[in-house]
Amino acid sequence: MPNSLKPKTHNWFASWFDTPYYHILYKERNYREAQIFMDNLTHYLNLPEKAKVLDLACGKGRHSIYLNQLGYEVVGADLSENSITEANKNQNKTLKFQVHDMRETFEDKFDAIFNLFTSFGYFENDQDNLTTLKAMKESLTEHGFAVIDFMNVNQVIGNLVPEEVKTVDGIEFHIKRYLSEGHICKEIDFEDQGEKFHFTEKVKALTLNDFEEMMEEAGIYLLDIFGDYKLKKFHKTDSERLIMIFK
Repeated sequence: MPNSLKPKTHNWFASWFDTPYYHILYKERNYREAQIFMDNLTHYLNLPEKAKVLDLACGKGRHSIYLNQLGYEVVGADLSENSITEANKNQNKTLKFQVHDMRETFEDKFDAIFNLFTSFGYFENDQDNLTTLKAMKESLTEHGFAVIDFMNVNQVIGNLVPEEVKTVDGIEFHIKRYLSEGHICKEIDFEDQGEKFHFTEKVKALTLNDFEEMMEEAGIYLLDIFGDYKLKKFHKTDSERLIMIFK
């Protein structure tokens, strides 16, 4: 194949998150639960009225919209241009969206930065995870807080469903999950309109200990840890989430 015809190589997330199929597969996610989580978080952080909030890796901006409805000035940022184009349909004076690489520091400073629903650990290079943490820290105001809501790797690995088929909008998604080289991988195969598709999701299997080591190196102060969206105590083996509040 001549060089000019070779497909550009992208990080897996740049291509998969930009397809309509990603949004079809995950459209049944529990958004009411997500809203309760954001209610609990903003209440716990005691954010001032009209606080500046960054929703980092915001996708199509559903959570940014909700945070804006709570009275905050919100910026939603995501690497996916398609998602931001979609999100921009909802922008207003206090709700803006932009294409942004989470490894880069923002010029603006925020009272709160939310990285929610396992939107971390996608990079092939481990150093990029550390770079992202530093960028989050440096994008906060002096009294600001950052939140990473990650999966609890121990619980996920202990309950991994190796294979399943999900049918959404008439499309049969064949899903395989496995652990490989320190990543939790999900292979997704499906057919639509006679065309076959294959995508792989890869998320670094970061434990609390991994985060603590990176945070120490980044000069970050870990303030609190929760294990679910009701902000209950974190238990290493059975909590569903690993929610970290830091500055």
